[in-house]
Amino acid sequence: MRRCEPAPVASFLKDALAADLIAAIRSVADGQSVAAPAVTRRLIEHFVATSAPPAPDSGRLDPLTARERDVLTLVAQGLSNAEIAGTLHLSEGTVKNHINRILAKLDLRDRVHAVIVGYETGLVTPR
Repeated sequence: MRRCEPAPVASFLKDALAADLIAAIRSVADGQSVAAPAVTRRLIEHFVATSAPPAPDSGRLDPLTARERDVLTLVAQGLSNAEIAGTLHLSEGTVKNHINRILAKLDLRDRVHAVIVGYETGLVTPR
């Protein structure tokens, strides 16, 4: 009988801090999706490796403020809320508010969908 390797999310959960697990449980209870930053980074790497060059921004990001674009750029680069907060000198709560507004304004399902839009619109490009 062959053993299967654990899914990336399972390895995230095994290594996660209690506070991160509690936050993830609350997010799921609120109907949101949860992906560990490490999983998001792997998804970005896969997306970049298998995607055509991004099309120029066709106005899809026009509803966003300049600060929301800054946050979306860092989300698309795979940064966690804490990392975004540190980079932009904001509180994590403010970052979460910006992300929620980005998702609502662009009619996105979750953070992963936001990453895809960041690449599709040319907001970020593969390095």
